[in-house]
Amino acid sequence: MTPRLWAIGTFAVLLVALIAVAFATVPRHRAPAPRADQLAALDQLPAEKVARGRAFHAELRPGSYTGMVLGLLVALALGLTPLGARLVELAGKPFGDHWLARAVLGGLVIVVLTELVTLPLAAWRHTIVARYGISTQTWGGWTVDLLKSLAVGAVLGAIVLAGFFAVTRFAPRWWWAFGAAGAAGLVVLLSFVLPVLVEPVFNRFTPMADGPLRTELLELAARDGVPVKDVLVADASRRTRAVNAYVSGLGPTRRIVVYDTLLTEATPGEVVSVAAHELGHAKDGDVLTGTLLGALGAALAVVFLYLLGSWRWLLGLAGADSIGEPRAIGLLLAVTTVAGLITGPAQAWVSRRVEARADTHALALTGDPDTFAAMQRRLGTVNLSDPDPPAWEHTMFASHPSTVQRIAAARAWARGER
Repeated sequence: MTPRLWAIGTFAVLLVALIAVAFATVPRHRAPAPRADQLAALDQLPAEKVARGRAFHAELRPGSYTGMVLGLLVALALGLTPLGARLVELAGKPFGDHWLARAVLGGLVIVVLTELVTLPLAAWRHTIVARYGISTQTWGGWTVDLLKSLAVGAVLGAIVLAGFFAVTRFAPRWWWAFGAAGAAGLVVLLSFVLPVLVEPVFNRFTPMADGPLRTELLELAARDGVPVKDVLVADASRRTRAVNAYVSGLGPTRRIVVYDTLLTEATPGEVVSVAAHELGHAKDGDVLTGTLLGALGAALAVVFLYLLGSWRWLLGLAGADSIGEPRAIGLLLAVTTVAGLITGPAQAWVSRRVEARADTHALALTGDPDTFAAMQRRLGTVNLSDPDPPAWEHTMFASHPSTVQRIAAARAWARGER
């Protein structure tokens, strides 16, 4: 068989595997959250907090959607015209048009240009978040975090670009196979490495002081059968007033991380409730499942790009001769941007199902639906969530159930509706 036929067969196998893993791991049953309970929960929230949360999101929406549209238009302009190819060529000229310079520097030019175009909207968002008191960052701190984010992205991007175009150059017929394996392996590697290497770039972590709360969290993890290495406190207050906690890492790197803002805003019982939710993700292997799905998706994307390379008219629009040459970086950006927008609602749906399962886990582990509901009210009011957002927006973009849905689910659980 030709490489193309092998690629088509591999694409089909990977797609079936992705669907099978998703079917086997994504919860199909969702705990009931009756609408009557949602409306009752909404009525019990402080009216001024609800109004403030809705006003906050109303101000954010124009910038968010404009940024989404602008990012798409820039990606299409760079990928469906020769502009992207020309920028890649210019980036490589000072280095003798070496393929590696084109791949790494050209790719970074494309990505940085996209970031610069949407930067004013990011700054506008910061002014709104700061005005509503969610952000505690000065412009200096915000700029430093932005530069850190760009630096981390540049390093990861350079590794991916160099690896991808090295494979396409030295294995021109079978690069899709090596590239798919490499992309899947990179996703797995980053799942282990990022929590240890990248999280400290943005936050300082200190062990939680010995005391009743630390003991209770460790005992909670042990009772749940989820061993954790430590309980850490993140200095989130230097950039935000939002509250949160999470379980980070896999295996020997797993630890419970609590925002210092959560410790000051919430009761110990509410902190335990949040931790129980996060332990649910570890207990059900959500990180491992996400890693596996991500690895399959990355491999699938590489094979798809190879098959896309036979669309000569598309390459002609991009000013490239092959999908495996650096001049096609703009086209790759356009394809991934469009794919992200198309698959976004499905990813959001999966995320909401997984988060709802973790909520049920927290209720079962603590046996305390009242504290769970109190914590959801606190999360919603402190973080200025819209407790009951428009249905279309929630369906398209929300990664978690809404505040009123989570409170209603807790009430249904307390009644034995599980």
